[in-house]
Amino acid sequence: MKYFSRLLVVAIAFGSFVRGGSAADDAVIQATLTIHADRPVATIAPEIYGQFAEHLGQGMYGGLWVGRHSNIPNLRGFRKDVVGALRVLGVPVVRWPGGCFADQYHWRDGIGLPARRPVRVNTTWGGVEESNAVGIHEYMDLMSQLGSKSYIDSNVGTGSPQETKDWLEYMTSPSHSALAQERRRNGRAPPWRLDYWAFGNELWGCGGNMRPQVYADLFHWYATFAKTPADNTPLWIAAGGYGDDASFTDALMASDVKAHQIGAVTLHHFALPQGNFDGPKGPATGFGEDQWMSIMRRTLALDGMIAAHSAVMDKYDPQKRVALFVDEWSNWYDVEPGTNPGFLHQQNTLRDALTAALSLDIFHAHADRVRMACITQMVNVLQAMIHTDGPRMMLTPTYHVYMMYKPFRGATDLSIDLATPDYVYGGQSVAAIHASVARGADGHLILALTNIDPHRAAHVAATVAGLQSVSGTILTADAMDAHNTFDRPDAVKPAAFHGATLVGSALNVDMPAKSLVVLELR
Repeated sequence: MKYFSRLLVVAIAFGSFVRGGSAADDAVIQATLTIHADRPVATIAPEIYGQFAEHLGQGMYGGLWVGRHSNIPNLRGFRKDVVGALRVLGVPVVRWPGGCFADQYHWRDGIGLPARRPVRVNTTWGGVEESNAVGIHEYMDLMSQLGSKSYIDSNVGTGSPQETKDWLEYMTSPSHSALAQERRRNGRAPPWRLDYWAFGNELWGCGGNMRPQVYADLFHWYATFAKTPADNTPLWIAAGGYGDDASFTDALMASDVKAHQIGAVTLHHFALPQGNFDGPKGPATGFGEDQWMSIMRRTLALDGMIAAHSAVMDKYDPQKRVALFVDEWSNWYDVEPGTNPGFLHQQNTLRDALTAALSLDIFHAHADRVRMACITQMVNVLQAMIHTDGPRMMLTPTYHVYMMYKPFRGATDLSIDLATPDYVYGGQSVAAIHASVARGADGHLILALTNIDPHRAAHVAATVAGLQSVSGTILTADAMDAHNTFDRPDAVKPAAFHGATLVGSALNVDMPAKSLVVLELR
């Protein structure tokens, strides 16, 4: 497990640290960090900071799209406030239209005059009407507004190779074919540039409940007939497995040894406090420390999952030609009271911010194989960047983490050794301090430190030669479930950090409990 090999967990002599009266509760965590600036790991792909916009709840309709005639300020139907906030964030890629919705979506429903588009029922998410107001043209316009790469997840579950072939021709052909001419009549003269194309989603579940070998055959069947111009061919993506089940990864990689059609295999992972998709998952707010610990443990388990899938991929692809895309990941809780259970709307707290940082650290550590990750989802759904309510918009703590981590995009991950005591609760333990270090294109170092202990402050001592200055930001709050609301949108937001001192080559960082600090070292 690559990430945890960077954490040298040391025992502390004065107690077990089980909450409930230990004298060690008020002790300051003492951690040491060694940065190996001469041991680069891999370039951190900007696409690791990707997003996901499914036709689910108010993720698309109301969150991103309000229509051209809405009183909410918009540009060609997309909310100016939301798009503006996402542009500031710098979204590298947006996956669309699903998710589980992808395998019931037929692209022709979303082209032509909006008034003539068929209304369908979204049987996957809430049983609500799908107007198809947002289709190919609208999605690609959104990519233009955001400055993001396109990632289309096509329909395998209820689709066909012919439908996929036609969809690609409609979007990419510069010819005068009937499909290219239809695109022109619908308002788009030149072909679009396509970046990523996936064949189906979660074929082991909502995409068709298939066996791995069945989908491996289907992937190659569909990919064989997926024709695009040579200078406009997207990276072909195969829908992989969930969690630590690598059977789909194995079957797909084995099937591609000679064909070399697969450019990436996906992996999905959700952290649920109670580990239960079918029953209560646990609340997003008002939770106890047991569920704080549970989410931390389930988030950190992602490291071992990635390592296991990477090991399978290494058997067939030691050169790492094929990427691993973690294109669905997030925390998943019970929906907010009074909302449609199928809309997956949940509050976003400091707990989510810290687990987002942990997840990004893990992706950095596996940057040699993980070259994309898409948090689930962008607006109003699960661990979203942004919440909306009519004309109002609010940034979540997770949004702020992505802003703080922007310097890592395109930087080179560096090897580190981190000695840290454990955070222990209820007989379970995880490392208390977590870190990620990278060198930016400008030569400066970026250091992220996360203290997941909700009670103890931390002192981190590092030795880094050649530094002259340090500056940074911090994200923290008094309560584990601190969150922003439309009435208090800045309750949790970054602030300037003054707890780092540099004396010669000695860097000392003093950070409070349950906090994230990102430093720029010059």
